[in-house]
Amino acid sequence: MQPEELAEEYLTALGEGDLHRVMALFAPGAVVHSRLYGPTPAADFYPSMLAETGASHLTLRGVTTGRSVAGTALVNVWFHYDWRLPSGRPAPFDVIDVMELDDEGLIVTLHLVYDTVNVRPVYEQETGKTSWRPGEP
Repeated sequence: MQPEELAEEYLTALGEGDLHRVMALFAPGAVVHSRLYGPTPAADFYPSMLAETGASHLTLRGVTTGRSVAGTALVNVWFHYDWRLPSGRPAPFDVIDVMELDDEGLIVTLHLVYDTVNVRPVYEQETGKTSWRPGEP
């Protein structure tokens, strides 16, 4: 799958809340590094995140590719995420998802890079959960 195709498939599946379709893009044992949820296996992250989503509208802004210093293929997907919590409360943000891919083109590690200053309080009020902070397990 070409990087642009991977980005489109990921955003479409995420926007539709299609867990099976999202997970088909990940290698077994893949990990998602989220500013709200912390480092979490993808198989746990997406069911939780999708359950805490009332609606989402994703707008692709760009796709770049490269390699990590270790030589791992990278695809970076920059998009606007108009995230709505189950109550309909908005928690929008701009994000760059840094995808590390295996030799088959599946995501093994995903780093979500975004500013949580506006999202964190809305998420915590809505869910009643304390979101993850760097330095915590």
